[in-house]
Amino acid sequence: MSRILIVDDSPTELHVLKGMMEKNGHQALTAATGEEGITKAKQEKPDLILMDVVLPGISGFQATRQITKDPETGHIPVIIVTTKDQETDRVWGLRQGARDYVVKPVNEADIIGKIKTALQK
Repeated sequence: MSRILIVDDSPTELHVLKGMMEKNGHQALTAATGEEGITKAKQEKPDLILMDVVLPGISGFQATRQITKDPETGHIPVIIVTTKDQETDRVWGLRQGARDYVVKPVNEADIIGKIKTALQK
């Protein structure tokens, strides 16, 4: 069982993603802002982070960059999960250090497969 931190400001998205994680045998932690996501990443050391982009305060791109560049949390794979579906957004997200990029609405089989792949690296 992996510990997965979900960073999203939408209670609905948190509920849906948390349900998917728990149904597939993962423990889900949640954060509603980029700042809270960074803090929880340092405190909890999750196995993987699902990061929204559009967040209050710092964006998911900024939070991903801070997490992946920090020696304390840089080993934690980040998958960006967002409604931003432009190719430029995907490229920018991967440049910030994300391992993968998923566009909402999330397909359960797709996201679980991407999580398994990211955890194996």
